[in-house]
Amino acid sequence: MADKRKSKRRKEDFQPTAEVAEEKPQKEEYSVADWLKKNVPVKKTKFLNHNVQYFTGSKAVDALMESKWAKPEKEGEEPLFPTREHCVTFLDEMLRHKFFHRAKKVAISEELLKSKKKRDVSKSSDEKEKKTDKEKTEKKEEEVGESSHAEGKAPEVTEDEERKKKKKKVRLEMHFNQYFEDNLDAYVWLYDPIPIYYWLFGFLLVLAGIGICLFPLWPPSVRMGVYYLSIAAAGFLVFIIALAVIRFKVFCLIWLLTLGSHHLWLFPNLTEDVGFFASFWPLYHYEYKGGESSSSTKKKKKKKEKLSDNEEEAEIAKSLKEPEPELENQEDQAAEGNQSGSESEGSSQQSQTGKDFEMVEKDDVVEAH
Repeated sequence: MADKRKSKRRKEDFQPTAEVAEEKPQKEEYSVADWLKKNVPVKKTKFLNHNVQYFTGSKAVDALMESKWAKPEKEGEEPLFPTREHCVTFLDEMLRHKFFHRAKKVAISEELLKSKKKRDVSKSSDEKEKKTDKEKTEKKEEEVGESSHAEGKAPEVTEDEERKKKKKKVRLEMHFNQYFEDNLDAYVWLYDPIPIYYWLFGFLLVLAGIGICLFPLWPPSVRMGVYYLSIAAAGFLVFIIALAVIRFKVFCLIWLLTLGSHHLWLFPNLTEDVGFFASFWPLYHYEYKGGESSSSTKKKKKKKEKLSDNEEEAEIAKSLKEPEPELENQEDQAAEGNQSGSESEGSSQQSQTGKDFEMVEKDDVVEAH
């Protein structure tokens, strides 16, 4: 008996009471959630291998303080969000109703990035290109810095570059403290309402299914029109299939008769992923893939031999022509030597005869006397 009483007590402890039962979100929470998704900036990332969107808590509070709920609708009434604390409490209730959940930002270290790069062997080529680009940019920056130091000016760094350097890659993890705070923590959206046009398309599909089921009740003229349309569609499909079979047979016949040297395709784009009209154009495609004949190969060999012989003859002619300018230089030097010899001989002869003379001015003669 005592065991039965204990089991009953345990069951009563586990049974949820009316007070503990989860409360449903209010209409205001849905309207605020829709407004936040439209007006609060969102970033995309991966969280537990799922693509998610998240926002920061402080930006959400700032947006709500500037929204229509921060102003009274009528004079004398208090707004929904008079202070930031009211916004925090309201967003905390939304978090408990699972509109979003709190996540923790974790900076990715360089060691983790390197390990991932080693695992991703397929992306090695892209990484090498990025490294080369970075090295080039670094070299250019060093050259600019050296030139600026030489001129006595420091290299200017823009604010955008500084922000990019300061930015670090971040990944999200589940936060243990699931309550809302007015800070820079990340809050991942769980609320994903279905758009209205989804409901419209679904409703139209249901109507179309019901209308097809009620086909026997359609008017005779409409049924005849649908019948002819279905026959036309079936005929078009049969025509396309027959055309594909015919083009394949024609290709096989020509390929067998020519031993694979001629390839002819009728409507080559018929089975390609193109538009309706592009699939019927061009009308044919022809290619010749036969091997080269022995006569053509012999002709090519003869041409190559002739070209090689002509090149050898040209080289021999050049080697013979090269010493000619040396001989001409030797002849010029000999002629110059002969001229200088003749001039020296004439000067010696003049000095021996004593008939050399020199121009003298009158002033020099007077001074000598």
